[in-house]
Amino acid sequence: MLLADPATAPHPGEVLVIDDSGDRKDGKATAHIGRQWLGRLGKTDNGIVTVTTCWADENLYYPLHAVPYSPAHHFPKGKSDPGFRTKLQIAAELARTAKAAGVAFRAVAADCAYGDQDSFRRQLDSAGLPFVMALKPSHGTWAYGKDAYTPVDAAHALTWTDPEHPGD
Repeated sequence: MLLADPATAPHPGEVLVIDDSGDRKDGKATAHIGRQWLGRLGKTDNGIVTVTTCWADENLYYPLHAVPYSPAHHFPKGKSDPGFRTKLQIAAELARTAKAAGVAFRAVAADCAYGDQDSFRRQLDSAGLPFVMALKPSHGTWAYGKDAYTPVDAAHALTWTDPEHPGD
């Protein structure tokens, strides 16, 4: 309904936000529970994590998809099991699903938990999905090998006056 309503229909100038959210859970009876990083708590603990996509513009945002992450111990062959998927793989699949469903967006946006992952950025690139990712300040990405430098170094090397005259 949101996609069909002109007031809430996605338009190509905005973003598809990818994130995950975790909640602490006791026990082992609920599907998808395991010891894993729970960002909300800022630590590894027993809990459940869901990878989500959200469409957003400057006035409106709403969730599109949510898929629970299952830790490797839920699979007979662990991480080598064909059914196991990392959070990064789930996130890339959700972005491709949004594109296939006709959700218009300018770019996929994510925090440094995703942005610092070369494999994730490669998956988006191979799907033809432009992206804007946060990076840790120490992450050198602007060149390869010995010439690599950080986003902070890149910002200092560029000229900038103000938003109306951004320069480089």
